[in-house]
Amino acid sequence: MIWLLLGLSVLSILYGIFVLLANSGTSFFLVWFGIGLLFGLLFVCHYFHWDRVIPVALKWCFRGVVILGLIVILITQGLILTQFQSHGPKGLDYIIVLGAQVRDDGPSVVLRYRLDRAVAYLEENPETKVIVSGGKGSNEKESEASVMKVYLMEQGVDESRIIPEDASKNTKENIQNSSQLLDKSKDRVGIVTNNFHVYRGLSIAKKQGYAHAYGVAASSSAPYLFNNMLREGLGILKDFATGRIITNHGAGSEIKAGHSPLLDRGGS
Repeated sequence: MIWLLLGLSVLSILYGIFVLLANSGTSFFLVWFGIGLLFGLLFVCHYFHWDRVIPVALKWCFRGVVILGLIVILITQGLILTQFQSHGPKGLDYIIVLGAQVRDDGPSVVLRYRLDRAVAYLEENPETKVIVSGGKGSNEKESEASVMKVYLMEQGVDESRIIPEDASKNTKENIQNSSQLLDKSKDRVGIVTNNFHVYRGLSIAKKQGYAHAYGVAASSSAPYLFNNMLREGLGILKDFATGRIITNHGAGSEIKAGHSPLLDRGGS
């Protein structure tokens, strides 16, 4: 058992380094370092038998916190999975591509997944227009919207179908600012983002009054999925606590309804 704790400690720290090297523009890798440190401390306590001097009540409190944390993780991951395979119906009036980091040579890997999914949908639905939403981050030379527009045009999407929104800094602002470019009470709108991020994007749209919103899930990088799923789970908790989201819509359903550096922007 104690050697399992050591192994989990080492693996968590190594995974944190792996996430750090992705240069995704967030500091969420620190969470993995923290998890590794926690496992490491547990290993040391058991190895040197320090756990024998810890009061029983304190041990049970710790176990209770761990169990509660696991329950919360399971619930948030289940919510994420309800929208993991969303495709969106045909003939939407608009799709909104949520921004993510751009690099000097173009969209990041995570953003290319979103843009490629948008291209596929636009090819199948020639009347649909696309809003590309994302401002200019401190580590970006151009706005995400401008880079996305260029990428879509390079893939053959006509410029007249592309509407840039270049002021947003996080998912809430993506949805809020894009709503000014359409009629959120009447238009049928697809939220295009990576599979692990669709649930939160739709939940924010519902809170902001989008009457007919659907998820359009793009793929994501498998090696970073653990990181992105955990990060999204914490993002759901944060947005629920701050009143940004409503969490009562189901898988693939139509939504009917009237900036943390660790959690915003949706993916590694």
